[in-house]
Amino acid sequence: MSYHEDDKFCDLILDDSRVLRVMSRFGLPLGFGEKTVKQVCSESHVDTTTFLALANFYKLGRAAASDYVDKISVNCLMDYLHRSHQYFLGFLLPYIRRLLIEAINCTETNKVAFLVIKFFDEYTASVKRHMELENSKIFPGVKRLISGDPVSGFHISNFIRSHEGMDKKLIDLRNIIIKYYNVPNPDHQEQLYAVLTQLLNLDDDLHNHCELEDTLFVPAVQLFEQHTAHVMTAHAPAKTEPHDALSDREKDLVRCVVRGLTNKEIAAELFISINTVITHRKNISRKLNIHSAAGLTIYAIVNGIVSLDEIKQSI
Repeated sequence: MSYHEDDKFCDLILDDSRVLRVMSRFGLPLGFGEKTVKQVCSESHVDTTTFLALANFYKLGRAAASDYVDKISVNCLMDYLHRSHQYFLGFLLPYIRRLLIEAINCTETNKVAFLVIKFFDEYTASVKRHMELENSKIFPGVKRLISGDPVSGFHISNFIRSHEGMDKKLIDLRNIIIKYYNVPNPDHQEQLYAVLTQLLNLDDDLHNHCELEDTLFVPAVQLFEQHTAHVMTAHAPAKTEPHDALSDREKDLVRCVVRGLTNKEIAAELFISINTVITHRKNISRKLNIHSAAGLTIYAIVNGIVSLDEIKQSI
């Protein structure tokens, strides 16, 4: 069963503790008593539909995200994602690093421990690069798109990168600690277990974060891009046909007009009916927005359809 706006908020937390994760990143306070989801979200100025999209994403999996792509507030979701970045970079990753340093002997004589810390720092740097790209490039670009002032050349698909590399580095680090690292000091064994627990939590949290971006954020922004492109096309001024839009047969007819031939004479020379001549002349006038023989003569000279010598001969 999915969560709904009339459900009691406390029931969601008791049903799935990961709702606490969503709450904290929306900035929702505790102490809400028997209030419903809608009441709690409204009081904190959080879009209820967007909150439910994330809560149901955690409860039911990525398939639930597709039901909300066209209903969520993208601005509200970006605020959530930005808070998530602050949590990962400002709290969780530094916290795990401190636990890791306490659990292993990081003296110069323990080169393996030194390499483990170095590996963790490289992993952290890769996560930071990805999230800072989103904070500095993607989110501002999306906000301008929503405001109706899209950045030229900005497309969400050009910036969203695969998260596969981050997952692999975290798996490698976890396996190194589980399979190949022996704690020099047995008293630190429990600390290392705490590190592994946090790494597993980080793996789950980041995996869901990345899936959320791929299955909800990106498709929702793409809908905005499609809508903006449609609106811009609908309001764009009509484009005039380029000069070379004339067909070869229409150019033949222009040569005849320039020579002063009547519609009947043109029909005889080009072996077509008078009605066809009239249709061609209408099409030429529509394409070029030129309606006189004198105007067609100037057009034909300028665009190389006839030469001045041919004009003189016809005169």
